[in-house]
Amino acid sequence: MSTPEQLRLDAHIQQHSFASPRVLLWGQHLVTAILLVIALLRQVSTPDHLWTAILVSVLFAGWYAVGFIPFSKNKIVNKPAWWLAILLVIWISSLFISAEFMWLAFSLWLLLGHQLPFVPSILWSLVVYAFTLIAPYLQHSELSVAAAAGPLVGGLFAWGISRGYLQMERDAQERTSLLNSLIRAQEETSALQEELARSQREAGIAAERTRLAREIHDTIAQQLSSIGLHAKAANAANNYEAAHEALERIDHLSGQALSDLRRIIAALAPAELDSQALAGALSRILDDFAVDSGVRTRIDIEPGLPLLDPSVQIALLRTAQSALSNVRRHARATAVVLSLSYSDDEVRLDIVDDGCGFTPPTGRLQHNPAVGGFGLTAMNRRLKELGGGLDVESALGEGTALCAHLPLRFAKEIS
Repeated sequence: MSTPEQLRLDAHIQQHSFASPRVLLWGQHLVTAILLVIALLRQVSTPDHLWTAILVSVLFAGWYAVGFIPFSKNKIVNKPAWWLAILLVIWISSLFISAEFMWLAFSLWLLLGHQLPFVPSILWSLVVYAFTLIAPYLQHSELSVAAAAGPLVGGLFAWGISRGYLQMERDAQERTSLLNSLIRAQEETSALQEELARSQREAGIAAERTRLAREIHDTIAQQLSSIGLHAKAANAANNYEAAHEALERIDHLSGQALSDLRRIIAALAPAELDSQALAGALSRILDDFAVDSGVRTRIDIEPGLPLLDPSVQIALLRTAQSALSNVRRHARATAVVLSLSYSDDEVRLDIVDDGCGFTPPTGRLQHNPAVGGFGLTAMNRRLKELGGGLDVESALGEGTALCAHLPLRFAKEIS
């Protein structure tokens, strides 16, 4: 698509091309000047009324110039009718001084065809033609076939040129108007594109903030929560070994938190997936959970699990971390089972505990995004962004089962 600057350049080139109305207008002025000079030169050969002819020529040229000089910067010029009428009167008067001035009829036909509407231009052109026939008859008392046919052909030719010239001016004006409209439209489009880009940047910033909030909640916030629990345990310990073990866990968790914080700042992939597959990462966080909580754990990974897309791995890993954190803080469970399986169209992560449970609303969480704390909401939103969802089954005193599922279209098979 052409830019506004290119369109302005094209309009400038068209305006100054050889077929432009401005060039044709100056051509008309040149023809008028040449015809006036020819009439004077032919009058010189017959010195009768020479000075009167010169005076009339100057008057014609001056009045002709008066009609164009004030409007020389305009593309389409509509002269006042009285200006054209006075020019015709000057020309008719010159015919009574010398028949040579009938040469100027060609210029008048150009003006009449250009300045007047269609029908009046024809009528006044016939009037001019009539005077081109009368002038030689008044001077020589005779009228030849050549004297009648020559002006007729010239008049038809000049009138046709002037009408074409008028149409060209109108086309040029319409083209200029269209170009200006197109330039304005493109400028408005550019402004809208800039506004859209700004809105997209703002939306991207908001999405990134939400992602970072989830990342911090699923990693650093959980680790800090564990550190706090271990700190309380160390403070309440009755022997050195228990306090020392709690402090070692605090040291380990603080190191993990620092590592995750650095990764988040550097916008890298999750640290758990840097050197391990998803199954290994889930096994590690489940082991850490068992050490921190004292809860029995088991992990079941379906054989042949394909290498999932990083976005899918991150979503499942963060879901497991957040779910285990909820189990530790709220469930009072004695056992947790984590299962990872897949079918033809989706991958599933199930986390089941035998804790105290709760009463969730009926249906899937994507239909009730406000259910639970920020952890359940964040898990559900993360999975929904990838086309999946989170199902929760629980009852008071009967434990809780979470099922995170994502479509396999976000995965790629191991080659």
